[in-house]
Parts: sequence; structure tokens; C-alpha cells
Amino acid sequence: ATGALAAKLLAAPGGARIAMIETGGWDTHAQQRARLAAQLGGLDAMVGAIKGGLGPLWDQTVVLIATEFGRTVAINGTGGTDHGTGSAAMLIGGRVKGGRVVADWPGLSAAALYEGRDLRPTTALDGFIGGAVAGHFGLDSARLMPMIFPGTRSRAMDGLV
Repeated sequence: ATGALAAKLLAAPGGARIAMIETGGWDTHAQQRARLAAQLGGLDAMVGAIKGGLGPLWDQTVVLIATEFGRTVAINGTGGTDHGTGSAAMLIGGRVKGGRVVADWPGLSAAALYEGRDLRPTTALDGFIGGAVAGHFGLDSARLMPMIFPGTRSRAMDGLV
């Protein structure tokens, strides 16, 4: 329902050009396998509804999926993971230069983990978001970054869209 509504608002003549959808339930401290299966199924359905609802406008669309925090690499005692540092973000849509992973994979060996427990971050999320926004809207990323992320030291990633 949320994806279909977003598509309707975005596809309307003179409608919204940007939509932000927040979903909950991702804090998987326990029983992570089953919970993530349900969460990812819902995310897939929402993106599918957006794509279907936009029809040919999908070719002009960028969807950014990100999380506010990562999870630990190791499973805890209740079959979940705890709050961690590194995570992943996805960029999908018809305007995206996709089919690739844009990061330096640090690995999951004990020596590669951040503070011995987390995936080591290699890419600044604000630079990823800034690069997607600048590329999609044809904006100067150097001017955009301090406007949307005051105080950031990150540079926007080029070539995402």
C-alpha cells in the first residue's frame, strides 16, 4: 500500500519529485533469520509497487535504500545481531548506473573487523547519498554537500546515476 501510494504521488502531473519512506522492524536483536526474511519481503513488495505504479517513469527514477546503523558480524545468543558500525545501502531505478558494488570490501576475518566485531566502513553514507542526489538532479555536488550535510567532510560519490 505504501509503495503504491508513493508511486501515485510521484507519477501525478505536478506531483512530488521526492518521496521518503521510513519502515520499522529492522532492529533484529533476536530471531534475525525469520525477521529479516519478512522485512526483506516487504521491502521487495514496496519497491515492486513503486516500480509498477510508476510504469514508464521508472526509467527516470532513483530509489535509495539505507539504514541508520549497521549490525554486528557475529550472531548473539538469541539468534540475532546487535547494533554495529558498517552496513550497506542500495541505489536502484532506471537512472542508476547499476550492476556493481561500489565499495572497498574489507572482509570478515577477525583482523579485518572494526573494533573486533563490526564490518569496517569503507564508504561514507553521506557521500553516497549526496552523489545520488547531485547526479539525479544535475546539481553541483561540491555546493550540495554542505547544504544537505552541514559540517560534513565527505565528498559526494560521482558516477552513480
